[in-house]
Amino acid sequence: MAPMEAVLARMRALDERLPERDGIAVFNRVYLTVTQTLHERIAHGAFPSPRRAETLAVRFAEHYLAAVEADRAPACWRPLLQYRRHPGVRPLQHALAGINAHIGHDLALAVVSTCRSLDCEPAALEADFDRVGDTLVSLEELIREDLMPGPDLLEIADPLTHLLGAWSLDRARAGAWASARLLWSLRRSPDLAEEFTESLDAGVGLVGRCLLTPTG
Repeated sequence: MAPMEAVLARMRALDERLPERDGIAVFNRVYLTVTQTLHERIAHGAFPSPRRAETLAVRFAEHYLAAVEADRAPACWRPLLQYRRHPGVRPLQHALAGINAHIGHDLALAVVSTCRSLDCEPAALEADFDRVGDTLVSLEELIREDLMPGPDLLEIADPLTHLLGAWSLDRARAGAWASARLLWSLRRSPDLAEEFTESLDAGVGLVGRCLLTPTG
């Protein structure tokens, strides 16, 4: 089985075994749709380098799958795992917390591991990174279309309104690229790289915990 098909199969298996309203299941459904779209676009030549794009997409997805299957997940994923069945947390919050962890933390690490695997500099991945990011925009669009409460339910005073306005996918993408470049520059200083990675993980986790503030 090809690597991209293998990660898709793991996501489908998660979808089949998790309860529908489980917070991980909510994120997994929309991410599965986007990853399938990414797979199709790569296969149809929508990326400058299909090999680079597929390697990046696979490494990216593997970070998420490893986190949700681990005995102890990275700090950025722990809020979602802890609040995945909280009755006061809405599905939209679960989905946004998943995006926050995956883009804010996992994407930078995926860029670095892809560069190591393909023996290239981050600059060589920039065009593919941007196209993968453009595909991820549809992830946010899917979430808002499928999970956003109707206008009669989402009043301006609703705490969820404030949570939605406090997080930006574009800013998260830009931050992931900056973090990847910094991590790459630190590759010969493993202690500093580890310290930065831990700090990034903790910071993204703090944002995720805020996104999961019970509102119901």
